[in-house]
Amino acid sequence: MVSTGDRYAEPARTTAERPASAARPVALVEAAFRALARVRRAPALHPRGLTCRGELEVPADGPGPWGVPWLDTPRRLTATVRLSRAGGLPRRLPDGLGLAVRVADADGPGRTLDLLMTSSGRGRASRHLPLPRADALRGPYSSLLPYRVAGRSSLLAAFPRRTRQAPVPGHPEGMAAALAAGPLVYDLCAQRRDGSWRRFAVLTVRDVLPVDPDDTVDFDPYRHSVRAFAPGPALAATRRAAYRGSRLGRGGRREVP
Repeated sequence: MVSTGDRYAEPARTTAERPASAARPVALVEAAFRALARVRRAPALHPRGLTCRGELEVPADGPGPWGVPWLDTPRRLTATVRLSRAGGLPRRLPDGLGLAVRVADADGPGRTLDLLMTSSGRGRASRHLPLPRADALRGPYSSLLPYRVAGRSSLLAAFPRRTRQAPVPGHPEGMAAALAAGPLVYDLCAQRRDGSWRRFAVLTVRDVLPVDPDDTVDFDPYRHSVRAFAPGPALAATRRAAYRGSRLGRGGRREVP
């Protein structure tokens, strides 16, 4: 349950505390993602990507406060962004495109926020589904599953601003070339109850960092969430296991669930 107090969620149960019927599928998911990450020597999904320097602006405009501490103070925050391909398919083929954002000190010193979104459709149903895409700016990116925002269920999405006519190829080399010509800008939004969108921040991706495409920051929205703004309970145990397995397969340390 989300709280607007000092901690955003109650601690998850350990595998030992879960019923055996629930623990076994979760363990299998972790093992599968761990094995795939070990073989790839990269994240199990989104194995290749472009790590970039960015900036996130929380705007002052809007119909009223969010009831979320990090969104109710207009400011600019430093961000690390990774633009990636979900399946690692050959560059000539469309692929699910990833937009991962790490916001430093989003909710105060040391309170990091990770946001992970995937190319998706625009419709009420298709915004919950990954959609392969060749052009990185052709459509929105979605969290696919809802967040809990100030106690309410809300899908998150990023809408690219089309600031150029030419397509931006959805592979690291193509996106690097696009960034050399100017920044990429995204409106980050949360879904209202009526299905419309309300913007909560503007993300500007400015330049490429000297990080190998096969390397990545360990993005994890469960380990890096903030007060009143965290992933919802849908498939939480399974998704945690996937992130944990991918991290361990690359030699990361096991965290207490």
